[in-house]
Amino acid sequence: MSTTPNVPYRLEFSVEVPGTPEQVWQAIATAQGMSAWFTPTTMEEREGGSLHFDMGPDMGSDGQVTAWEPPRRLVYEEDWAALMGKEPDALSPLTSEFIVEAQSGGTCVVRVTSSGFGTGAAWESEFWDTMAPGWTPFFDNLRLYLAHFPGQEATHLEATATHAGDAEALWTTVRDALGLGEEGTAADVRGATGTVERVGDRQTLVRLTAPVPGMLSVYTWDDGEGKATAGVRAYLFSADAADYVRREQPAWQAWLQHVSVPA
Repeated sequence: MSTTPNVPYRLEFSVEVPGTPEQVWQAIATAQGMSAWFTPTTMEEREGGSLHFDMGPDMGSDGQVTAWEPPRRLVYEEDWAALMGKEPDALSPLTSEFIVEAQSGGTCVVRVTSSGFGTGAAWESEFWDTMAPGWTPFFDNLRLYLAHFPGQEATHLEATATHAGDAEALWTTVRDALGLGEEGTAADVRGATGTVERVGDRQTLVRLTAPVPGMLSVYTWDDGEGKATAGVRAYLFSADAADYVRREQPAWQAWLQHVSVPA
């Protein structure tokens, strides 16, 4: 990737998902929909509306909806400078565009473009190098949400723990301890049962059926400098989900903190 001044950065990909354009629009262009497969989101659902993605304790991204054309096209800008801890004039916004195209057979293609016009610093290249691995797996969540839970509101469960060591070794330890198998196999993840839907790079996505229905992603992430993070993120769709999260989130946190990582 170029590191010359004033470099436009761009990430483009397409995903095919089940559902009508109206169902897909609800999932990608409303606060309830985005919160059900991505991250807790608040949004004024109109052109010019404000936008906020909750990325964890004391972390978030603010932005604005710049194009609102239901059910076909959504564009929003995030304050890239604030997100990266830079001066307001140092960077232009990070812009994301979603275009929904209906297909035959009850599916849609969602075309996603994220772009920014940066100054070419090394940290920007590193950001864009890790953006695709961090962003695209969420679209497996989107497919699963539209296939099994369209229009439903999610309750979130999330826990992470950072360890010294290699992300690949940590993933092997977590995967084996949880008994996660290949795609299509049954899963019993600390008492939550379901089916493995997707196996990616240091990540497994499970569709849960009991004790509450939903989606659960288990992953590890390379933090650099000899450290790696293990995490679990669940989107639950049940009247009992809040009680389940209050009970199980601390248990997951404790489990992740005590994972034994090979030396």
